[in-house]
Amino acid sequence: MSLRYLLQRLGTLLLVLFGVSVLTFSIIPLVPGSPARVTLGVQATDASVAALEHNMGLDRPLPAQYWSWLTGIVLHGDFGDSLISGKPITGQVARRLPATLVLAFAALLIGLLIALPSGIVSALRPGGARDLGVSVLSQIGVSIPDFWLGILLILVFAQALHWLPSNGYAPPSEGLGAYLKHIILPASTAGVISGSIMARFVRSAMLEVLGNDYVRTARAKGLGAGRVIAKHVLRNAAITVVTIIGLQMATLLSSIVVVEIIFAWPGLGSMALNATLQRDYPVLQASVLLFATSFAVINLLTDLSYVLLDPSVEYA
Repeated sequence: MSLRYLLQRLGTLLLVLFGVSVLTFSIIPLVPGSPARVTLGVQATDASVAALEHNMGLDRPLPAQYWSWLTGIVLHGDFGDSLISGKPITGQVARRLPATLVLAFAALLIGLLIALPSGIVSALRPGGARDLGVSVLSQIGVSIPDFWLGILLILVFAQALHWLPSNGYAPPSEGLGAYLKHIILPASTAGVISGSIMARFVRSAMLEVLGNDYVRTARAKGLGAGRVIAKHVLRNAAITVVTIIGLQMATLLSSIVVVEIIFAWPGLGSMALNATLQRDYPVLQASVLLFATSFAVINLLTDLSYVLLDPSVEYA
């Protein structure tokens, strides 16, 4: 990997983040209602709203407001205070971000445990009974809405069998067992759907590599099926698999809000939804900015990981 390419990708990331910051800041001017009126609540009058808007700088031109928000707040890692609670948003993010990250990684792990074996088994005998079964199950998994699957898992494992709690969150300080019990259902809800999507890509990547000449040559030399798959097929299909893993991780971080709401999981997704319902614009801005930044950074790391998997990859 050349230094020039790395600098180009970092420059592109900065441009993307700049565009994201502009779009994120545009939330307040585009949404009906005034943040000052939300802050004052039932005590709001036209005079008090106008005075607070002046103190908040909302009566200045939008470019000036954006520059103050970017340089005075965001670049310092301080997202300001919540309009509803009056508490610093950075503290709320610090408490909720680990919960979202752990849930997303757990869902991705469950998805990989589903996708890798099923995708490999399906690709080894295309058109067979196993391939058909995996294709049908993956199509069902892709088609199921996450809220419906979450409710179904609650009805079965929480209400009927009483094996797992239906919602809530137990911090690791209360014990690993309680923590795992609370995370299994939400992680499985997101993981099953993610695994169904990844299984189809793993199958396609495997089939593409299995059809190459060097695989047929390895088989003709008498190499065992397991060695051919481990040494040649999986290694060369890794780039495609890593790509879909990175995309799924980024997607999970930005779309896991439904799962967090269903299972009352105290993450960034539920915080963003509550901020939307309460018109807590600074909290909503912080949530959107963090989700978008995570998506861009994960895509960059996925791109840079290609050279680690295959040193022969050349970057333009």
